[in-house]
Amino acid sequence: MVLISRPGYLSKLHVAIGRSPITALLGPRQSGKTTLARVIAGERESAVFDLESPRDERRLQNPEFALSSLTGLIVIDEIQFRPDLFPILRVLADRDGGTTQFLILGSASPHLRDGASESLAGRIEFVDLTGFRIDEVGPENVLKLWVRGGFPRSYLAETEADSLAWRDGFIRTFLQRDLVQYGVRTPATVMRRFWTMLAHYHGQTWNSSELARALGQTDKTVRGYLDTLTEAYMIRQLQPWFENVGKRQVKAPKVYIRDSGLLHALLMLHDFHDLSGHPKVGASWEGFALEQVLHILDVSDAFFWSVHGGGEIDLLVFDHGRRVGFEFKYSDSPTITRSMRNAADTLKLDSLWVITPGPAFYPVEERLYVCGLAEFLVRWSSRD
Repeated sequence: MVLISRPGYLSKLHVAIGRSPITALLGPRQSGKTTLARVIAGERESAVFDLESPRDERRLQNPEFALSSLTGLIVIDEIQFRPDLFPILRVLADRDGGTTQFLILGSASPHLRDGASESLAGRIEFVDLTGFRIDEVGPENVLKLWVRGGFPRSYLAETEADSLAWRDGFIRTFLQRDLVQYGVRTPATVMRRFWTMLAHYHGQTWNSSELARALGQTDKTVRGYLDTLTEAYMIRQLQPWFENVGKRQVKAPKVYIRDSGLLHALLMLHDFHDLSGHPKVGASWEGFALEQVLHILDVSDAFFWSVHGGGEIDLLVFDHGRRVGFEFKYSDSPTITRSMRNAADTLKLDSLWVITPGPAFYPVEERLYVCGLAEFLVRWSSRD
């Protein structure tokens, strides 16, 4: 299989390892964490442990003894299976004159981040890994990335059929094995149905009552399902931004399937032909472009904004004190609506970008631009 360079993430890992005794690389299973870790480990003295390997599990039967004699970089993969290692890593990280650094890798696991943060406070730095992004595959491959999603084996598959088969298998394995291993006891068939329903609500405001009625569950139960998939990096809950504008603002989050390829698999869309004629094509583009823009911006907080019967905006971020808004439109000549202008004025945006699939860039008026997704990457990367 062809390997795609990921210099941005390698740079982040080099920086984190250089300044923190413990670095955690977190992300969904099969997103490329092990590949990145082995690249890093190959550059220096290192030892690698895979906690899904019986051999490595035996090597760590007495973990403090096994790890205390090692120097250089120690990589521990699938750390979510051994939360008992966190207190030991804390002790080892605090040794005077220690020459050891740790890189721990974790797949989707409810409470993994919280457990590591609590046990290793002040000693750990987190790096979140996603699937492939536009800056990694190249602007010429935006359509392929959108249709197949960013999971390496899905994106790099020989054919569309192979890609879809991999995604179907990933969904099945995730529901039947991964969630069980991470302590989730909800039947796989129920979670599959819920996840599929979310695919049809992709890009919409969360409505727990409607989904609860459809599933025959309580509001609290379906909210728990949503949070589980969010913690597992499968769902993004985009939270609303509140502004003192004297209007009734939307308070529920918007929900997105984070990987467009998984969204299309859940909707049973086999290729771009199926996608382009589907009612969710606009919502699919919105979610895909939103994830790409958030990766390009590299911001920690992101919001949407909407008022009942008034203005709305798909994405609001704060960049070095500037308010930047985004709308995502599956059109090469999008209409600039009154709602967009109301949002720009009400939120006092420094700029509002309408992101489209095409290569265009043109200003519509002061602080309002239409820009293709690939072109936005170039322009944002080269800004002052």
